[in-house]
This record gives sequence, C-alpha cells and structure tokens, in this order.
Amino acid sequence: MSTPKFTTLGCRLNAYETEAMKELSQMAGLDNAVVVNTCAVTSEAVRKARQEIRRLRRDNPGARLIVTGCAAQTEPETFMAMDEVDAVIGNTEKMQPETWSGLAADFIGASETPQVDDIMSVTETAGHLIDGFGTRSRAYVQVQNGCDHRCTFCIIPYGRGNSRSVPAGVVVDQIKRLVDRGYNEVVLTGVDLTSWGADLPSTPRLGDLVMRILRLVPDLPRLRISSIDSIEVDDNLMLAIATEPRLMPHLHLSLQHGDDLILKRMKRRHLRDDAIRFAEAARKLRPEMTFGADIIAGFPTETDAHFENSLKLVEECQLTWLHVFPYSKRPGTPAAKIPSQVNGAVIKDRAARLRAAGDRQVARHLAAQLGRTHNILMENPRMGRTEQFTEVTFATDQPESQIVTAAITGATSTQLTA
Repeated sequence: MSTPKFTTLGCRLNAYETEAMKELSQMAGLDNAVVVNTCAVTSEAVRKARQEIRRLRRDNPGARLIVTGCAAQTEPETFMAMDEVDAVIGNTEKMQPETWSGLAADFIGASETPQVDDIMSVTETAGHLIDGFGTRSRAYVQVQNGCDHRCTFCIIPYGRGNSRSVPAGVVVDQIKRLVDRGYNEVVLTGVDLTSWGADLPSTPRLGDLVMRILRLVPDLPRLRISSIDSIEVDDNLMLAIATEPRLMPHLHLSLQHGDDLILKRMKRRHLRDDAIRFAEAARKLRPEMTFGADIIAGFPTETDAHFENSLKLVEECQLTWLHVFPYSKRPGTPAAKIPSQVNGAVIKDRAARLRAAGDRQVARHLAAQLGRTHNILMENPRMGRTEQFTEVTFATDQPESQIVTAAITGATSTQLTA
C-alpha cells in the first residue's frame, strides 16, 4: 500500500487544505493515487494545472489521478475531458471524509462524472480543521473561506463560494493546541480575511478575533495575519496594530491597482487615496510596519497614465514585498468581455517595471535594517524571519523553531545577514 501523493498549486489556503486532504485520504485508506490541488486565479494557473497533470501521469502511469481545487470547481468538464484524469472533486467535496472513503472503497466508474456541487450553496466552513501546517516554527490557521465581493477580474468566488467564518472559539482552541505543541508563530489565513465574522452571530470583526486570540492565548509569542483588504480594516484591528507587540508589523494588502478609474472598473471598494491613508495611519501607529501588496498589470483599458499611478503607489505606500500579476483574461468574468484588452507584450513590460519598483523598495528596507537588532523566528538552523517577515541568514547554526535576538550585520539583494 502506498500513501497518496499530493501536489499543491496556488495559495496558502490550498496548501492548508492539502494537509487536511492528506489526513482524510489516509484515514480512508486510499492508496496508489496522485491528487492535484489546482488554482484558478489566472488562465496561466489553469494552464499550469493541466501541464502538471500531464507530467504527473507520465511519472505515475499506474496511479489513479484525482483533480480538485479551484480550477476543478470552476472548470470541472475541462479536467474530466483529460485522458490523464480519473476523478474530479470540488472544493467542498475535497474536505468531506465521505468523499475520500468513497474513492478508497470503489474507484470503478469514478471518472464518469465530476463530484462538484454548487459552491454558492455552501454556508459553513469545512468541518475538518487540521491543527496548522508549515514549518515546525510557524503554523497557518484557516479562519475564513469564500468571498462575497465580485471584482470584475476575479473567478475565485466561483471556486470558493460566498464568505464563511470559523467561530472565534474554535479558532482560539485550535491556536491553544498549536502553542501547546511548541509553535511560536500562528498565521491567520482566508480568502477574504477582513470579511471574517460577517456571517456569525453579533457580526464580530477581524480585529475582535485578533484581540480575543491575544487575550486568551497569552503564551502565543507571535500572531500574523495574511492578506487583507485595507478598506475593511476595523477599529479593533487598528488598536491591535497600535498596542499589541505580539501582532507582527507586516501586512499584505489586496490593492490591485493605483488608478481610481481602473479600480472602479475592477469593482474594487477603495480608491488610491484610501490605500495611501491606510498605509500612513498604520505606520503612524507602528513605525516599523511593512507592507506587501497584490497589483495587477495590464487590466483592460489600462493606459500608460493609469499604469504610472500604480508605479507611483508602490513608492507612496512604500510597498516592500509585491505580488505582481500580469492580467489574464478569465472566461466568465466581466473583465474578459471588455473590448479594450491590453497587448500581451505591454502587459509583460509593465509587470516587469512593477517588479523592479518593488525590488527598489526591498533594497531600501534591507539597507535601513543594518545595525539594528531583531527578534528572528528560525525556520531552519541557518535562516529565520524578522517580525516584518524579512529573511535573515546566519553563518552558524541557531536553534530551529526558536526566536533568537540578533544584530543585523549585512544584506544581499533579498535577505539580511546576522
């Protein structure tokens, strides 16, 4: 009997769910199988999923190949039509024990139809929560899934469904278990993290959850939150930024663009000045705060002037760590129907210029750390991360998964040395 092999494409949430699927498949007794957890964020992501499926079939000719994830949810027939694929299961089904029991018990006929239900009918988060994953030093905890917003470029709500929140008590209990197991940092993850609580009784906000975790889990050294929508940040989250040193001073912002007209065409809920004001307010409360951001290059109708506003935003908000997405037309989204699509070569050039602007911000950030002392969470004996999530390398071994205090002595183009 061989343990199923898993391949994860896409986001942290997918990686989290892969860990849950490993447990579910092993409990069900599934063997001789390869599972691909796909991403649908861009057309390129779907293309890479198909490419990975073909490669895995070549490398595992006798195994049963199962496809799941966001691309399987949004395009089940695409993957069902591939000769390499034996079964397609949706994002809800992949987190249900009975799905894996069924696959393990009787695979005959499993390829006839995809097991993909209407994701919009799902009203609860997955019942199967694992106690974190990641390195031995850092655990990721899913507190939310799905998204109620309908940005014109985005297919993800159709892969993830509407927003659902994990109750605060469940989250706190899970984090207590992780701390008891020795984790020194927990990262809260979700598809639209700042919408957490909207579907719960009394509609708490993300800041309420953060303050509750820090109050009820006093032994947790470091709490980190992943990507947020800055326009949805509540007063308690700002209070936590100002007063809670255990909340890490690094936020990844879902900005997408720096021009007001393009933001409106994207159906975003903020304008460029909102992003600038938030960055300034957060830094005023916590001067060491650093920001990452998602930015799309080449959205339909984007002119040189529109693009320049995105470039300027990188500097105005001091966006140190950028995730740059060249715009990719996604069938089924409103943006795909806009007639004024930007030329592919232009998109590629603009994406490169955005990345270069981000690299300049990284260089400034690294230079500013020289001579400073940081608390560094060690991910392996020679590398750890500061509270601002900056990588630090050491010439000698340090205690893995522990927090060490060290002076910064140098920097490369992407890392600090200590």
